[in-house]
Amino acid sequence: MRCNSCGSQIPEGSYICNQCGRPIEGKEIRRDTTSSLPVVETESGEEIEIVLAPEAIVSGEAILVIKKGPEAGARFTINKPVTTAGRHPESDIFLDDITVSRRHLEIRRIDDQFEIVDVGSLNGTYVNKERIDRSILKNGDEIQIGKFKMIFFMGSKRRQ
Repeated sequence: MRCNSCGSQIPEGSYICNQCGRPIEGKEIRRDTTSSLPVVETESGEEIEIVLAPEAIVSGEAILVIKKGPEAGARFTINKPVTTAGRHPESDIFLDDITVSRRHLEIRRIDDQFEIVDVGSLNGTYVNKERIDRSILKNGDEIQIGKFKMIFFMGSKRRQ
């Protein structure tokens, strides 16, 4: 099945697209099986609620949700061994703001963990308000890159 909005492949049984976060046409999101994420504040100060179905995060993958700043509410799937973020147009996570370095950080998948590594950014990378060079990410960690504040969520560990 493919998303009607962005065309991404959607895992069977999903209620929302894990790439763009939009509901799947013809499927109603069941509130009893979803988790509310922290309220997101847009650049204009408007607050929006984001709802995340457990199926939205595939096992072994992660999602970054922009919590505050330009593009608040946008979601990015982390599903490669190395995911890049920065102001460079070829970044996997393109953050178009002068407060973000062209090549700002990498998120590396190591087995069932995700490590965030600052790759020499000018303004630094922060995890839970602490400047880091590298750190292992946990569910719910807040990442700040320039004006962008994001929340990190990962799928459950692979079942044997």
